[in-house]
Amino acid sequence: MLLLESSAASSGVEDAVSEIVSAFHIPRIAVSVIVAVCIFIAAKVVTSVVRKFFSRIPERKPKFTPIMASLVIRIINVIVWIIAVVAILGAFGIDLTPVLAGLGITGVVLGFALQESIGSLFSGIMIAINNPFRVGDWVEIGQDGVAGTVVDMDLMCVTLSTADNKKYTVSNNYVWNNTILNASYTDKRRLDMTVSVRYTDDIEKTKEVLEALIKKYPEILPDPAPMVEVGSYADSAIIFYVRPWVRPSDYWTVYWRFNGELLDTLRANGIDMPYNQLVVQLDKG
Repeated sequence: MLLLESSAASSGVEDAVSEIVSAFHIPRIAVSVIVAVCIFIAAKVVTSVVRKFFSRIPERKPKFTPIMASLVIRIINVIVWIIAVVAILGAFGIDLTPVLAGLGITGVVLGFALQESIGSLFSGIMIAINNPFRVGDWVEIGQDGVAGTVVDMDLMCVTLSTADNKKYTVSNNYVWNNTILNASYTDKRRLDMTVSVRYTDDIEKTKEVLEALIKKYPEILPDPAPMVEVGSYADSAIIFYVRPWVRPSDYWTVYWRFNGELLDTLRANGIDMPYNQLVVQLDKG
């Protein structure tokens, strides 16, 4: 369809140039240059209007996300510039009809050769429509895949920035065909932490100490209430589950602070963590 429209634009521009030359007896090259400049300016105006129009839609309709807007803008820009280039060449009398006809056959061959790229293109459209993440969200793609903050997305790939400032470029096809974990989509996250103490330590006292420790942190949300409970009994330790709720931006702040203060807090209250011990018995006989 795009090839037919481009061919029609090329033929129409060429006919218009010929009519102007015949009517006003102006050198063809001069008319061609003027028409080409006008087409270029028109394409710039159209793409600028399209960019402004679709960029403002997410402000009025939240379901139409910035990623979706960016995808639509880029698709329209590509179509406009393809038609504009073909029309400009037509203004100079360059007939692209045989070339465009050949592209129909070549397109079939390229379709098989570029299946992965085409799959990424359509996967990008599905990502934009379903909106599993937004720019600025922290995501994990695949069970053992890459994780980071979404910094950009285009027709072919998603760009992530990791916690250690590494840049990952992941194809849309891979993203869409894997599980996407979005840790920033909601306004709260649960911290899942475990604490091991000795069997000789008092369970109720340990719970009170752990609850007092996390209640000191202003980042801990009161609703849902933090949970501190005995999770399991290991071979040489009682395992406590500590599960407070925080905002996504405070997740690692609380995690590192809790683990940094945990050991000193336990020991200050007469509680300690177990460690492996080897008991050797010597037979005197």
